Amino acid sequence: MTRAESLKRVAERIGFDRVGVAAVGPAATGRAFLKWLADGEQAGMGYLARRVEKRLDPKEVLPGAQSALCVALRYWPLSGALPEAEAGDDLWSGVARYARGLDYHDVMLERLERLEKEIAAAIPGTRTRRYVDTGPVLERDLAAKAGLGAFGKNCNLLDAEMGSYFLLGEVLTTAELEPDSPIADLCGTCTRCLEACPTGALIEPYRLDSRLCISYWTIEHRGTIPEAVRPGIGDWVFGCDVCQEVCPANVDLEPAHHPELELADKRRELSLTDLLRLDREEYVERFRGSPMKRAKLEGLKRNTAVAMGNRADRLYLEPLSEALEDDDDGVRQHAAWALGRLVVSDDETIHGRRSRLEAALAREAVAKVRAEIQVALEATEPGRSRESAAARK
Repeated sequence: MTRAESLKRVAERIGFDRVGVAAVGPAATGRAFLKWLADGEQAGMGYLARRVEKRLDPKEVLPGAQSALCVALRYWPLSGALPEAEAGDDLWSGVARYARGLDYHDVMLERLERLEKEIAAAIPGTRTRRYVDTGPVLERDLAAKAGLGAFGKNCNLLDAEMGSYFLLGEVLTTAELEPDSPIADLCGTCTRCLEACPTGALIEPYRLDSRLCISYWTIEHRGTIPEAVRPGIGDWVFGCDVCQEVCPANVDLEPAHHPELELADKRRELSLTDLLRLDREEYVERFRGSPMKRAKLEGLKRNTAVAMGNRADRLYLEPLSEALEDDDDGVRQHAAWALGRLVVSDDETIHGRRSRLEAALAREAVAKVRAEIQVALEATEPGRSRESAAARK
């Protein structure tokens, strides 16, 4: 058994679903990455343009690196996962599957640390460095070299057995290990992901414009979501899985057993209404250890208001009206937008909505929120639509 095979078996015992080895060198996708940055398709994620020389060659991250032991951890389907919800005030159908359990960074880094110790014991004198998503490493490039998947047109890695619902990590090492071979393309002529993307973010095969991506707007972006973007977000609150849901590689996958990545009990019963009403203390308790904290409480409430506005269900009248008094300007702003989109027909509800918006306008001091409330009020006038009201602004 080679050293690479031995270490791969160790990694599998530690709990990873797939392991491969890549020889370290300049990234095969380096030129495409630089063009992506030059075209501004990273949107507001300026950190991706920092330490570019390290991203383009892992040897700049760990001098003397020869190999990368790349790992995959499946997060869907899981043997203990909840069934998909279909209607009502459901929250979790609007949360990307990877984000429903514990933060994968913590789960994987702990296992990679154990793997580093095993490498050090097996190959004395070698130096290592582990990463999960947060370091200056083009992970998909390395993982593709290591045979963990082939690039899909949706910019995820695809594997015939794991589909695309898997997380990546790697240990760079100065040890020279026998590399694995890349796998063949799985997409063929299929373009389902490009056709299904709600916002057209997949502007061509293998190219994602973050400026159009639901995951960018609901996770990375801080502040106001442009009004033109909001309808395309649908009822996604954190991330988006559409391009994976339609992918043929994700059909009939065998469930994996990773309880850490299943939806935690303390969040299981949360609804959209519950999330919009969360106070700071309950948020800290409910979302401790969750990757959803990346969006922060204000971001999650903002996204929830947008989701409610897109669902347009009158059941959200009360929670959205309450949100007009939220401490955060952005939450109030997006709640006003959402109230203007609710489909209400009876006179009592129509009057109640206008009364709440008028009261909010009377007390509101922030210009951008006042403007949003005013547009919502105009949209609720008889014979007026949200679109026509916004067009007059």
